[in-house]
Amino acid sequence: MKRLSPDINRLMDRLNHLAKIGTVGTKGVSRLALSDEDKLARDLLKSWMKDLKLDFHIDPVGNMIWIKKGSIDCPPVFIGSHLDTVGSGGRYDGSLGVLAGLEIIQTFVENNLHHEKPLGLINFTNEEGVRFTPDMMGSYFLSGGSNVPEIHSTNSIDGKVNLRDELKRIGYLGDYDISKFEAGAYLELHIEQGPVLELENTNIGAVRMVQGISWLEFIIHGEANHAGTTPMKLRKDASYVAASIIQKARLLTHEFEGQVANAGLIEAEPNLINVVTNRVRFTVDLRNPDNVTLREVEDTLKEYAFDVSKMEETSLEINQLVRLDPVAFDEDIVDSVVNVCLHFDLSVKEMPSGAGHDAQMMADVCPTAMIFIPSKNGISHSPEEFSSKKDIENGLNVLFEVTQTLLA
Repeated sequence: MKRLSPDINRLMDRLNHLAKIGTVGTKGVSRLALSDEDKLARDLLKSWMKDLKLDFHIDPVGNMIWIKKGSIDCPPVFIGSHLDTVGSGGRYDGSLGVLAGLEIIQTFVENNLHHEKPLGLINFTNEEGVRFTPDMMGSYFLSGGSNVPEIHSTNSIDGKVNLRDELKRIGYLGDYDISKFEAGAYLELHIEQGPVLELENTNIGAVRMVQGISWLEFIIHGEANHAGTTPMKLRKDASYVAASIIQKARLLTHEFEGQVANAGLIEAEPNLINVVTNRVRFTVDLRNPDNVTLREVEDTLKEYAFDVSKMEETSLEINQLVRLDPVAFDEDIVDSVVNVCLHFDLSVKEMPSGAGHDAQMMADVCPTAMIFIPSKNGISHSPEEFSSKKDIENGLNVLFEVTQTLLA
């Protein structure tokens, strides 16, 4: 007798359909949080959920929450992720987790499958943090990390719009009382966004933890002057200071185990070829699975930054944009992921997540775990992001089996 499985073809059709909203080029997707494209994606998800006749809520920061009642009244088992993307992203990051959750719930509904605990789906607002900061905003709010006035007062990074105004404009300013929100468990299916599973020819990643994240903003003020006539010893070159700090961040990755670093945003003024730079603003993204090590790297980089700035006679400001400690996931659920894989002859690797996810916020609310599938060439946040139908099917089936064990 054939084992009941979710419909992989329906999931793939929906992923492809959703990817048409915010299309960039032939393969890319751009759906920034609370943009017109995000609204259309939310509307589409809502239309797919409509026939399932679930309880539906929108909270004050736009999180979309569906709940299918079980035979007993208790906190639901939720599946979730996000529909927003980076500026030029792919069709799988976030979207896979949301639509896989939809497919799981639809499989339960269509087959009239009994489950004791309620089953839910969440589409979190602004996971990427591209248009508004911080990232993982919706899950951070739902976990009690911030309040409504604080988030509603957030302005976009370009300063042009307000978050509350945008929620209202696109029709997703909800009034669900989150004091009523409870979760018994949370699961998230996600592409790895890294090369490990593909390189090791492994089907599934059972994610044990998310590494710590520190986003630092550096603002350096120097002095603009002629690039040809100003003696080197008299320069107050903001670009030189910035370059030195960025190089130091890279060198620290060789000194500390597990450390990664990235300078992702760099702005220079006046940004002219023959003028000494008088102002540079840039960011450094530091990550490490060990919180003590991450703290040491942060302190070392800051100390170096002030030293080199002083030597160049510039002024320096350092701002902490994001600071998240490493998060461990629920051991029992992760073990369940591993056991399901072994039962169905899928190779599995227990691993950390190098990227931040809504799941790390939900880990403060309830027992939580993540399931990874391979990413081709480890590419993500890019139009080239790709996971095969077979890999997606493996992840969907593992998600289905683990969900059933949690609902019993």
